Amino acid sequence: MDLNIIHYPHPTLRHVSKPVKRVDAELRAMIARMFELMYEHQGVGLAANQVDLPYRLFVANPTGDPGDSEAEHVFINPVLRAGKGQAEGEEGCLSIPGVVGPVMRKAKITIEAYNLRGETFTGELDDLFARIVQHETDHLDGKLFIDRLTPAHTADLRGALEEFEIDFQSRRDCGELPTDAEIAARLVQLEQLRA
Repeated sequence: MDLNIIHYPHPTLRHVSKPVKRVDAELRAMIARMFELMYEHQGVGLAANQVDLPYRLFVANPTGDPGDSEAEHVFINPVLRAGKGQAEGEEGCLSIPGVVGPVMRKAKITIEAYNLRGETFTGELDDLFARIVQHETDHLDGKLFIDRLTPAHTADLRGALEEFEIDFQSRRDCGELPTDAEIAARLVQLEQLRA
């Protein structure tokens, strides 16, 4: 399966991801490719729906350094359990390249998820790592960081977002991209493969 990062306003970015039922060689290969794409695009996190997959998982490396494999994390079926404090920080997204804005997030969080061995783990995170995990968990719920901006910041980015929308429609009009119905059918099919 050839994976690539999809861009706003692709419908899969608004799809609520389904829990992963099993970890196998195919899923491991998908996750390895997600790390490659994340590093290739200088990211620190990447959710499955950003590569047009309907699965509830994401990868992260808060250092952004491909040589630092100790900092690589895989979160399968993540659940945010608790959060404390508030912190505002600048966020961007590999699915909306070049667009950034200030987002308010919990300063500290507790997350529970499965790793690639199918083991449950719980982590208490703060600072950048907490922000990455909240951003990627939002993706799995069909939310983008632009949904969390103030109306004024959203208005500031309107022109840039419209360029993505025009490009997407143009590519669809040329037959490069499937229709919403075709995308939805493909996502259902992929979900059934892992049910």
